[in-house]
Amino acid sequence: HFKEERDKIGVICQKCSNTTHYWIKSQWSYECKSCRSRTSLRSGTVMQSSKLSFLIWYKTMFLLTATKKGFSSKEIQRQLGLKRYEPVWAMVHKLRKAMGNRDDRYTLEGMIEMDEGYFTIEASEKAHQTQKSGRGSKTKSNVMIMAESTILENIESGKAERQCRYFKAKVLEDHKAGATDITFQNAIDKEQTIVFTDKSTSYVNIADYVELHISEKSDETTTTETLKWVHITISNAKRNFVGTNHKIKKKYLQLYLNEFLYKLNRRYFGDKIFDRLVIANITGL
Repeated sequence: HFKEERDKIGVICQKCSNTTHYWIKSQWSYECKSCRSRTSLRSGTVMQSSKLSFLIWYKTMFLLTATKKGFSSKEIQRQLGLKRYEPVWAMVHKLRKAMGNRDDRYTLEGMIEMDEGYFTIEASEKAHQTQKSGRGSKTKSNVMIMAESTILENIESGKAERQCRYFKAKVLEDHKAGATDITFQNAIDKEQTIVFTDKSTSYVNIADYVELHISEKSDETTTTETLKWVHITISNAKRNFVGTNHKIKKKYLQLYLNEFLYKLNRRYFGDKIFDRLVIANITGL
């Protein structure tokens, strides 16, 4: 199955960039028809250099895509019956990185909701006892959440409601407008984009990058209507992390967000999400 998917995508010779190869079954390798150099089946994929078998990787990809909540690395280790935790942890994080790389290929467009959420991260017990919550806390990490949303009429009620499409989530290094601007520009299609935010000072430059920027004072109406899908996503992600993972370090938070968003953006794929992750494995480096 993995070879079939890789053949569909194509193999590029690392030596001469040729795209036509022979398959050497006995070596599980491709041989370039031009320069005769060989490329292993794993080379250039997320599995590259891994000593874990294809079966272990496939079982892990199945577990990661089987449910909305997912599994912790510790639970995957238990399910696979492996003795060592470290290789499993590394494998799962490589797959999460591949998920993020795959989603980074796409940009949001049209009407976009944007806001920030504060996610609990690993910190000392003293920090949890003394630090304030929210912005500036050492126990929280600031994450920008963006959602494509379109206003459609509800057939039954006749009222206009926001319907969501795709999402993005990026960990921000600080609360300054500069960090927000760069992250935002990388996430959107700048043509014909309308962005809805609250009146945070982090968004002062957003109007420079889009057709229209609409900002509203942060209140209950903004949370439940204007930025509805962003706040639903923040709540669901936090609940997902609490139920599955514990004490997430800040430097790994983006990887956990990658997995959550990857599955959220493919929520209607059904069983096909597994095949999509195999493709992300091949192209995700």
